[in-house]
Amino acid sequence: MQTLDVIVHTISLASSTSRSYELRAADGGALPSFEAGAHIDVHLGPSLVRQYSLCNSPREKGRYLICVRRDDAGRGGSRTLHRDLTVGRRLRISPPRNHFPLVAAGHHVLVAGGIGITPLLSMAEALAARGASFVLHHYTSSAAEAPLLERLQSPALGERAVVHHSDQGDTVRAGLPAELQVPEADTAVYVCGPDGFMTHVVAEATAAGWHPGQLHTERFAPTAPPSAEAGDRDRDGDGAKAGVAAEFTVRIASTGTGYRVPADRTIAEVLTAHGVEVELSCEQGICGACLTPVLSGEPDHRDEVQTPDERAAGDRITICCSRARSPELLLGL
Repeated sequence: MQTLDVIVHTISLASSTSRSYELRAADGGALPSFEAGAHIDVHLGPSLVRQYSLCNSPREKGRYLICVRRDDAGRGGSRTLHRDLTVGRRLRISPPRNHFPLVAAGHHVLVAGGIGITPLLSMAEALAARGASFVLHHYTSSAAEAPLLERLQSPALGERAVVHHSDQGDTVRAGLPAELQVPEADTAVYVCGPDGFMTHVVAEATAAGWHPGQLHTERFAPTAPPSAEAGDRDRDGDGAKAGVAAEFTVRIASTGTGYRVPADRTIAEVLTAHGVEVELSCEQGICGACLTPVLSGEPDHRDEVQTPDERAAGDRITICCSRARSPELLLGL
């Protein structure tokens, strides 16, 4: 997997629980370009790789900016960042990847919950720079907990950025933003934040008549797959365990070799055990690093990366978590 060497250039407080980390190329050169909505993998240890959205303007070529909220109940990435990263620390990161890009639309409605503001803030600034029509709603628990609040209140965003604080009784559960209460044909809706927040916004928007193809989401953790039994979700936040999973075969198109995937192993685990080189990162179906072409067979999608239309096409699969509905999958490897 290709990686970039960067140095932590600055660290700043983004809220009472969040910090911003500015990363610059270790050799002082330019970094690969990115589009709003992109994320990077940050290598924090031999087996600790986490994905963070880039929250600075895509027009900036010399730095990447990530904002991380400390979550003591999480899987350890945020705790490691807050505890161990210091200015001058050298890191390995991946080049930016984007499975949450802005689509062309007459108007964009951006709805963020908590730290979910990170990709949407980059989107808002990109839309503002091109003079596009948009509104950004950011829901937080309080002003102290609101990450990157100063940027939301900047003249560049002006009145198009609306901040809601639940300690003032202003929550999304009290009602959707006015822009989502009546569907508009030429509007794209982007939602990012905690799972419960996103599930609620998407469900309410769907009930209001918005078409699923207009609703774009990005999750920070996987949801339980459809076949998972109630209560079988991994409570440590490291993914979801399948309730009942069938065995199937994956066949490699370049060699014709088939490998049996048992119920308790993933496609990626089986392939790597047999020496087949695959690209992996989050191993939870939320980053898209392992998306692999499917030449024949029917995938059982369990990722949070592909859109409903991409899943329906069935021509790519996240081999770290998804499985097969057909007895065999032919992979473009």
